[in-house]
Amino acid sequence: MSGSKKVTRGRGSKIEQLPDEVKGFLDAMLRDREYSQQDILAEVNKQLEALGLEDEKISRSGLNRYSTKLAKIGQKMQERQQMANALTSKLGEVPQGDIGKLLINITQSLAFDILSDAAENDEPASLGMLKDLSLLVRRLESANMDSIKREKEIRKAVAEEAANTAEAVAKQAGLTAEAVATIKADILGIA
Repeated sequence: MSGSKKVTRGRGSKIEQLPDEVKGFLDAMLRDREYSQQDILAEVNKQLEALGLEDEKISRSGLNRYSTKLAKIGQKMQERQQMANALTSKLGEVPQGDIGKLLINITQSLAFDILSDAAENDEPASLGMLKDLSLLVRRLESANMDSIKREKEIRKAVAEEAANTAEAVAKQAGLTAEAVATIKADILGIA
């Protein structure tokens, strides 16, 4: 059985099963960083004794595992927050039409990362995962095409409005019908 993962019955760790008030206290002490793990262990076990739960005392190794797990989760959350902040500031610099393209590219990158992670961990991509990713890519491509189509329609509408305005101004200025038609064709040719 070497190399295989330990199978458990789905029971949470001793710390995860602590009473809410004790677990909340433990989490607060871990976040505070003012206390050593030894101090935290002693305080939590004192609280458990006071509640008459001597059998539920936590071990140093259990606390260390839990603390490490929380630190990893906290680090991932902080990294995601930094990425979100960077993306948000980037979106402020990107023209509105490019935001959709940017989000599509990010989502495609995430899908690739999921497949890469599965390959790195020697976990074959499941049929369901491949189906979901295929559907995701198809929807992203469809959204990209819709975005391009919408952008073209908007450009065409703006050009038509500009051409009509130019036509009205040119007529008021006394230009010939031929000159007005040339100006309007030039504007519509831009779109």
